[in-house]
Amino acid sequence: MAVMPERTMSETSPMSVEEFEKIAAFSAEETEAARLEFINERIGIKGARDGNHSELVMWLIRRCMQARPEFGLTPTLGLKVEAYRRGRAEPDGMLAPVDHFVGRGHWADAEGVLMTVEITSYDSDTHARDRVEKPAAYAEADIPVYLLVDRDAGAIVVHSNPDPEHSHYRDTHTALFGERVRLPGPVGIELDTEQLKRYVR
Repeated sequence: MAVMPERTMSETSPMSVEEFEKIAAFSAEETEAARLEFINERIGIKGARDGNHSELVMWLIRRCMQARPEFGLTPTLGLKVEAYRRGRAEPDGMLAPVDHFVGRGHWADAEGVLMTVEITSYDSDTHARDRVEKPAAYAEADIPVYLLVDRDAGAIVVHSNPDPEHSHYRDTHTALFGERVRLPGPVGIELDTEQLKRYVR
């Protein structure tokens, strides 16, 4: 097992994005169970995906491909977020034109990304991470739509019309599982969410 270089941190020397990327790369080599993120100059951990989570991602990929074959929903890359791209997020999916990520590294720039997707996990950090920090970070990065699949609430929350200067989305719409919901703006996809009832505890 490789040994990660030590780093002494203090209040006067916050971690840089470059240092975070080295730690995240080390973590990815050592374990597949967790993914690291860097938002608000703080490292966060996304827990391992469960079977329902993975099936939900695949369901959404199929819906997007059927409705808009010119787009792809990518579940495997990281994203540069926040103002000045100082954060690093690991979305559960990023919708962009087909081949948009060709030739890019793991941490892709947000420019050209039409929608990010997050699916809540059953852990103590999901509220702060998915319902508070991620909408702010994705709005700052000027991503047109943020889709949150909230398994605890049994609902889809669609954030749109980003206001990067104030770190929020101006419009938010919530639809309970079983309802139809249209993803606005450049996404332009309608989802029938009845099947999502299968993917919650």
